[in-house]
Amino acid sequence: MLVRIVTMKFREERIEEFLENFDLIKDKIRSSKGCQLLELYRDQNDRTRFFTYSYWESEKDLNAYRSSPMFDEVWNKTKAMFSERAQAWSTEKVVSLK
Repeated sequence: MLVRIVTMKFREERIEEFLENFDLIKDKIRSSKGCQLLELYRDQNDRTRFFTYSYWESEKDLNAYRSSPMFDEVWNKTKAMFSERAQAWSTEKVVSLK
């Protein structure tokens, strides 16, 4: 399983627009092949910074989503609202065996 974290900082006047857009598209993203979880969090100390946290079955599934028309649509709308460049990290999910 792959964990994907994206941090995004928005211009103050675009935050509500981003939240409305996210509400409209989150179920579409969650229904993408291989997406196991997608959550949005707001930074407690900086109201303009948000994080998405997602689990994907595999890097192949994440890459398929990232090369899809849906991703292009979401990304093109969202990046116009940023006050700084988004950052993303992916890592394998570590499962603890007891």
